[in-house]
Amino acid sequence: MIIANDLDMILKVLPSFISIKLEKHPNLFELVEVVIDLGRRPEVRFTNKHEYLSDKVISYYDLFYCIKRVGHFNDDNRAGIERTLHRISSIKNKNEHIIGLTCRVGRAIFGSISSIRDLLESSHSLLILGRPGVGKTTIIREIARILADEMEKRVVIIDTSNEIAGDGNIPHPSIGKARRMQVSKSDLQHQVMVEAIENHMPEVIIIDEIGTELEALAARTIAERGVQLVGTVHGNKLENLMKNPILSDLIGGIQYVTLGDEEARKRGTQKSILERKFSSTFNMAIEIHERNTWIIHKNVDLAVDQILSNKLPPIEHRVLSFKKKTVINETNIAIQTIWQQPMIQKFETIIQNYPELNSQINEQQTINKISPYSSIQDITIKNCKETIYIYAPTLNSRINLVIDMFKLNVAVTKKIDKADILLLSKFFLYSNTKLLQIAQTRKLKVYTVQSNQILELTKLLRYILKLQISIFNLIWQKYCIIANNRIEALEEVRLAVEKIVLAKNVSVELVDRCPEIRKAQNELINRYNLKTRSFGAEPQRRLKIYPRSIDS
Repeated sequence: MIIANDLDMILKVLPSFISIKLEKHPNLFELVEVVIDLGRRPEVRFTNKHEYLSDKVISYYDLFYCIKRVGHFNDDNRAGIERTLHRISSIKNKNEHIIGLTCRVGRAIFGSISSIRDLLESSHSLLILGRPGVGKTTIIREIARILADEMEKRVVIIDTSNEIAGDGNIPHPSIGKARRMQVSKSDLQHQVMVEAIENHMPEVIIIDEIGTELEALAARTIAERGVQLVGTVHGNKLENLMKNPILSDLIGGIQYVTLGDEEARKRGTQKSILERKFSSTFNMAIEIHERNTWIIHKNVDLAVDQILSNKLPPIEHRVLSFKKKTVINETNIAIQTIWQQPMIQKFETIIQNYPELNSQINEQQTINKISPYSSIQDITIKNCKETIYIYAPTLNSRINLVIDMFKLNVAVTKKIDKADILLLSKFFLYSNTKLLQIAQTRKLKVYTVQSNQILELTKLLRYILKLQISIFNLIWQKYCIIANNRIEALEEVRLAVEKIVLAKNVSVELVDRCPEIRKAQNELINRYNLKTRSFGAEPQRRLKIYPRSIDS
């Protein structure tokens, strides 16, 4: 990837005692923003840390020095430096006098969207979600260039704060051949959005920070006229957008629906339920939780419907590795739900109530599949006689969750000199060379993980502790043996159908079963000419039997 940042231009705006120190700073190219507040020391923020540059406090003269060298502050208190991507935001007092500045570095990163290029070629509308500072604007800037230059489409950018294409009348070269429409007042963004489609015949319209109801309605107007739409919105997940009454229209809107008695019985739900109002404005959505990590919803309508039905939506997880290769995993994140502590305790209780369980296991057939340990505590005692101390500056809470869940003889320490192991995310590792040097000096073992997911951390702890088998697999396999009573399961189906479903015409939910047992149950239900569906995530997946409809 090629990065264009124009750092020399933002240094010229800053007072000399700040710019001189920044020029000599070893982490200059990781600079994110400079914070200048009246009566305080100047603070600089880098990718993974922040520090004070000087003991000298900021005066009115220093603020005026910066203000004179930037453009005009518009109604949303933002200004820029002409022909650059930098953004200067102001803080004002009650008399409308500027008393603080945030000088944010703007970067054009060419090649940053290689992981999602195939989504652009599909010509579907695309919504990008993420918290402030995660890189949404940088991404849509590169999307604009790819669509205009490489895919040769007519692209118009609605640039409300001049943040996408920079300040001034001439747009920054990073947007390629895309055209930029500026907005005189932020309240008029929705009008400019509609004006763009009426006057300039674009194939693609790009909008940054959709934040009001009028802008959401304008986005729907654009999408319904057959124009590809690319927009960003603040929010970590699709669920956050669904709970936002102003912006929920972007993903179809949410409404209460009252079902009739018969329909509620068929569905096995309450009479009042939540449903999507209409089709989503955007066909696809991308959640950005970390840089170079994408969670993609390829069908927003389906994802919203699944969430409203208390099901897990299908997602695609893409990671751009440091070798510049994209790793794609398709999942419905159901695996995360199996690590809940109450479920583990439930399975342990089942195992303890069946002391004859071990006698049911054929040692010759299962010696390579099942660990010789009979409980989680045995695994901990036999493999971890001494406490292992882990130093993980960005993963503390997640690791503690895994440790508490499985009662492992591992502790997280906040002092690196006490640690036996250094555990970091890959992004944090490559941006903290000093921490690596300390680890090499102290001869610590260093492990990295791609993400902070519970499953990945559990696998890593298994490797560190040299466990022979997944703790979950141990419990699940034993539980399956207990549940593997076909006669009992089929008798449960017979009683449920004859005594309840056919007699009272209501739906019935069966007990959790293994996949093999559920298959046998399903075959028996089909012989009664009844419909059934599976619910829940393994190992709590179960069948639900529905009564015959009136028409059948």
